Amino acid sequence: MRYREICPAVFLARPNRFVAQVERNGRVETVHVKNTGRCKELLLPGCTVYLERSGNPARKTGFDLVAVEKVRPGLPPLLVNMDAQAPNKVFGEWMAAGLGEALGLPRPDLLRPEKTWGNSRFDFYWEKSRGVGEVETDVLRETRPEGLCGGLGLRGFVEVKGCTLEEDGLALFPDAPTLRGAKHLRELAACREAGYEAAVCFVIQMAGMSAFSPNDRTDPEFGRALRAAAGAGVKVLAVECAVTQDSLTMTRLVPVRL
Repeated sequence: MRYREICPAVFLARPNRFVAQVERNGRVETVHVKNTGRCKELLLPGCTVYLERSGNPARKTGFDLVAVEKVRPGLPPLLVNMDAQAPNKVFGEWMAAGLGEALGLPRPDLLRPEKTWGNSRFDFYWEKSRGVGEVETDVLRETRPEGLCGGLGLRGFVEVKGCTLEEDGLALFPDAPTLRGAKHLRELAACREAGYEAAVCFVIQMAGMSAFSPNDRTDPEFGRALRAAAGAGVKVLAVECAVTQDSLTMTRLVPVRL
């Protein structure tokens, strides 16, 4: 995905989770922050951030803060995309381009965002027709929803999580306790039990990571839920991205350490 009209600025302060104060072209401006997470290790006074100009003239803030150069003592700054909407966009682009097989997911015949199942709503739902000679299990046949696959296909759900926290090259999620995140994992395990394929994909919004792990120190319940989901057959994927000032592109799987 690409941004338009990107410009650099210097981060000054974050009065609340929705806005930040930055210095741009010698002037102090208030900008919208496209991530309501804490991001305390990223948004340090004096760091360089990147802004996208808003296309809405009626907005109070003329720019969105979408990326930051993370300060690392003794190392070059790490460019981190912190747009909370970007992970779903780049994952959708990846799947729509037929690249899901690189993640152990199919090339779908149908890809639908924001799909409700029971009391849950997941980021993506997919369907894939089976080839000639492939055998469908009884549980799949009995639990199949209405859709293009009929009785000859697979279908599944994917929940996407954006990851912006790193420590010494290890990507970690979450950066703050998340009851909602653990709930999504339990619901994915229930989907798997009902006969669906299920996966959680952590889109790492930075490059150069050695591995991904749950952040047990910050949210041990999420770590327990992730390990339980993996044990129930939910695929746990972590994909890092190439990040530039004006783009974000998924590139490669990184090892998952549970």
